[in-house]
Amino acid sequence: MKKFLTLFLSALFIFALAACGSAEEDSSSNGSEAGNENGESSSEEKLEEVVIGASSTPHAEILEKAKPILKDKGIKLKIETYQEYILPNKDLASGAIDANYFQHTPYLKEQKEEFDYDFTSLGPVHNEPMGVYSKNITNVDEIPEGTEVIMRRSESEHGRILSLFEKQGLITLEEGIEKKSATIDDIAENPKNLKFSPDVDAGLLPQNYEREEDALVAINTNYAIEAGLNPTEDSLFIEGDDSPYANLLVTKTENKDSEALKTVLEVLQSEEIRSFIKEEYKGAIVPVK
Repeated sequence: MKKFLTLFLSALFIFALAACGSAEEDSSSNGSEAGNENGESSSEEKLEEVVIGASSTPHAEILEKAKPILKDKGIKLKIETYQEYILPNKDLASGAIDANYFQHTPYLKEQKEEFDYDFTSLGPVHNEPMGVYSKNITNVDEIPEGTEVIMRRSESEHGRILSLFEKQGLITLEEGIEKKSATIDDIAENPKNLKFSPDVDAGLLPQNYEREEDALVAINTNYAIEAGLNPTEDSLFIEGDDSPYANLLVTKTENKDSEALKTVLEVLQSEEIRSFIKEEYKGAIVPVK
């Protein structure tokens, strides 16, 4: 009996040691896993967050492509998307975002004058050639007299659109007028008596294209793409890829020396992003030269 009891206690002792060892092993394993999780979290915390406001197409898409590149450079990019042009500058002014990426120089200038924004362009990223579309008109030479030309309301775009019509030989602007700032009042010759209607919000232009089948509609490329149009194939005529209306990365002037924002611009102008723009948008969007 004593011998049996001794054997039983020995076995029990060995089992306890084994259980203790297993528990320690589990504890060590769990600690290691927790350490990995904390390591990842710690790594995320070390990234500098930059919030950029952008139009959904193509700006936010381009920024999404830049995200992993920026992460490798220590920057966590957060993208706020917008459908209306007026909001990204308001949010930049309020400090809700660190920069925005959606506008060209004439629009930026107009906004700064109207709202007294203290903004600075960090640099250009891409061009969106403006196109003119029509459901029923398929040839520039066959545009009927008196055709309506539907344009966006913003005056910053009027000179751009009128210059495009002048290049096609449809109108002539007054001599000495700066093309970028030309208005309808600056039209000197209009042999086809085209009726320019500059009173439509930019986001509604594709709807006007669908509804006004005999009209000419000047549509910004981002809205054309969102509406399922291919600017290089569906437009009646379009700007060349040398358009001076490059889309900019813009921030408050007080933040113009931010190293993080400089890195964002560097990535957006990199060969990798340039190649993505060329391959993804097939000429509808072109990287700056």
